[in-house]
Amino acid sequence: MSFFPTEEQTIAFTSGDAVRLQGRLRRTTRANAVVITHPHPLYGGDLDHPVVALLTGLYQQHGYTTLRFNFRSVGARDETDDAGRGERADLRAAADYLAGLGQTVTDLAGYSFGAWINLSLDPPLATVRRQVLISPPVAFIPFGVIPPVAAELLIVTGDRDAFAPPANVQEQAQRWHPQARLQVLPGVDHFYGNALGSLAAMVNAWLVERV
Repeated sequence: MSFFPTEEQTIAFTSGDAVRLQGRLRRTTRANAVVITHPHPLYGGDLDHPVVALLTGLYQQHGYTTLRFNFRSVGARDETDDAGRGERADLRAAADYLAGLGQTVTDLAGYSFGAWINLSLDPPLATVRRQVLISPPVAFIPFGVIPPVAAELLIVTGDRDAFAPPANVQEQAQRWHPQARLQVLPGVDHFYGNALGSLAAMVNAWLVERV
């Protein structure tokens, strides 16, 4: 079975401060929707990243409306110093765009930088019941004090991930949600290389239990 996305349309929407964002949408008849976020733009992250595409396709297999989009900083040459505030505004704008279509964002899925943005959205989206966090980079980005979240959490990392070391992630995950599930892929680093199939199987199994 292929877990890569199909039948998406290119869309555009506006973030809170009039920044125009590009995305890809696949809409279904179900009300449930997921927003998928990408790794750090300054290191090549965008909506076409293979892990982002994989997460999108997995949720499509489960009948979700899916939206993946480019953060405002895609294509920027310089580091911004707003500690992710602009990207959090972008995430909220994506959820508002879906709400305007009659869709309810029940899930967030993010990889690396995107996982941090999703988890640190404050206040959180009240409708979100599940979050999938792939390699939240706790050893690279200061996560600070993130209030506990109500959403169920699946966290995946690799035992060779220098940006999301399992021990560091486990320590913080218990503060995010006491029942957070941490899954560790053996022999895998932050970039997942040839491990996309294993990652897909792990995330899919968790979704099957819930949706």
